[in-house]
Amino acid sequence: MERETENAVRREALVTLQSHILAEEERAPVETTGTLSWIMSAISISAKIIASHLRRARLEDVLGEAGEENVQGEKQQKLDVIANETLIAILRGRSGVAAIGSEEDEELILVDSTGRRGLRRYAVLFDPLDGSSNIDIGGSTGTIFSILRVDENTPALQPGTAQVAAGYVLYGSSTIMVSSTGNGVSMFVLDPNVGAFMRVAEHLRIPDRGKSYSVNEANADSFPPQYARFLTRCRQAGYSSRYVGAMVADVHRVLLQGGVFLYPPTAKAPAGKLRLMYECNPLAFLITQAGGMATTGEGDILSVPPTELHQRVPIVLGSPEDVKAFLDS
Repeated sequence: MERETENAVRREALVTLQSHILAEEERAPVETTGTLSWIMSAISISAKIIASHLRRARLEDVLGEAGEENVQGEKQQKLDVIANETLIAILRGRSGVAAIGSEEDEELILVDSTGRRGLRRYAVLFDPLDGSSNIDIGGSTGTIFSILRVDENTPALQPGTAQVAAGYVLYGSSTIMVSSTGNGVSMFVLDPNVGAFMRVAEHLRIPDRGKSYSVNEANADSFPPQYARFLTRCRQAGYSSRYVGAMVADVHRVLLQGGVFLYPPTAKAPAGKLRLMYECNPLAFLITQAGGMATTGEGDILSVPPTELHQRVPIVLGSPEDVKAFLDS
């Protein structure tokens, strides 16, 4: 009898991503139409397809460069193209998606989604495959996404405070999705046996302080003095250096274990390297929802007014005490 009760509790506790988002929409203070859960479903399907390609990359001969550069002037990997095309194709077919913005494309893709009357409309912005330089070595990669509500008077380019949902997918030893609709941060793991993202944690809280920092120290000679002073103090305090080369993987560690992630201005990227709209804003949204902080070094990242789709900014995010220590450096 005890075993039957235990199994019943386990079955009741299983929550899929779609069920979680629908429940979030039901708790929303304004009437919703289920559109957001429909869009999140599209992202989760895309993530499953991308994860499958990554697992079979060498078998399918999709490693290496695609032979072209993206709008950023970066050499595209074959899987960059596959991930981008997958997300665009699936999102295009979802009612309520009015605009799509990708790291790989120069302009926003406008979608005719007038659909049924009263349907909410959204812009979905994403980095389809973050850390693609890790692909050929089997390292961690990810997908980052940001969702904003749009209408005739509200453009897709809005400050990060306007995000209605954001998240990332980490492709590694397991496929993990972390997301928020503004009511805390939840984590889901793809169960390959059933083909669904299952919730494994909700209301995640970042530790107040960590014991590691994540930064590309190959650029240290051109870091601004504030960053150099802060990193010196971190080393003196016994912090460890942890850097994967995929923002998703580095920020995932910071979210769970505390610490700080930095990408300063450098000689090669004086305005910063990472993109505001589909890298910094969504990850800053998650970190602040979990009780952390995110700054450009001069102010809150989520308050930065966007000027273009591929705008770059410096970023420091992580445990609140660590980010405060940076700001005091």
